Amino acid sequence: MGRIAEIERTTKETSILMKLNLDGMGEAKLDYPIGFMAHMLSSFAKHGLFDIDARAKGDLDVDQHHLVEDTGIVLGQCFAKAMGDRRGIRRVGSCLFPMDETLARSAVDISGRSCLVFEAALSEIPGFQTDTIHDFWQGFVSSAGITLHLEILRGRSCHHKIEALFKAAAHSLREACEIDSAAPGLIPSTKGVIV
Repeated sequence: MGRIAEIERTTKETSILMKLNLDGMGEAKLDYPIGFMAHMLSSFAKHGLFDIDARAKGDLDVDQHHLVEDTGIVLGQCFAKAMGDRRGIRRVGSCLFPMDETLARSAVDISGRSCLVFEAALSEIPGFQTDTIHDFWQGFVSSAGITLHLEILRGRSCHHKIEALFKAAAHSLREACEIDSAAPGLIPSTKGVIV
């Protein structure tokens, strides 16, 4: 059957339907009304080799916050569901991702404990509220039950900073979610469970 999950979340502020295949080919089919975030989700899918199919709408007449944050929540829920009991995964992953003048670092532990460390000074991008990126990742880790450290080590372009973060996160998550051929049936925890 594969490691596939589908989640639908509908609130008074947003409506999101998302399908995720952890073992995909990096294809993104998006009906998403914020162009910059659609670009980030496409980059995330491509670099993680995750297939993402998403349709979303939200109260953009208010601002972009609700839709971006809820997208992170739903993506995290998809990851949690698709991984199941986490049996056989490598559990940890990291990536140092250069994008022109920008250098981003991501480290992840699929621990069952939600923790985000986010260190990125972001300026504004025309047409996009960059402060919502922190909210996206907070929603993601809270729903996925993972520890994620994201940092911008250097950079000038805010576009490059955010994109490098998404690409670094994708690579580190891909590594952490990968089935370990040396221990395919084991849960990678001394507790015997990851919750």
